[in-house]
Amino acid sequence: MAWFVLGLAVVTEIIWALSLKWAATHASWQASIVPVTLSFVNMGLLALAMRGLPAGTAYAVWTGLGAVGVALLGVTLFGERLNSTQIGFLALIIAGVIGTKLASPA
Repeated sequence: MAWFVLGLAVVTEIIWALSLKWAATHASWQASIVPVTLSFVNMGLLALAMRGLPAGTAYAVWTGLGAVGVALLGVTLFGERLNSTQIGFLALIIAGVIGTKLASPA
């Protein structure tokens, strides 16, 4: 269950980070409410996941997959660019997350 909640936290982290970029392009106080609200949801889900997972494991997976998700969706949604070296290092992050999950006793 903790891994499932962590997965939700990762998705929320990605949406939160992308909402920051969106809010910056729609400069109004209403647009700012979205990332602020998602921040609370995001932290709550991460804290809930940490009840069943070691903090270091949960945080590493959360930040790693969040970074990969934001980078890939930044390309799709905002036309940002990634070069082959960046893609390779993003793949290493994914490999690290998979290794962390396989080595986790939880």
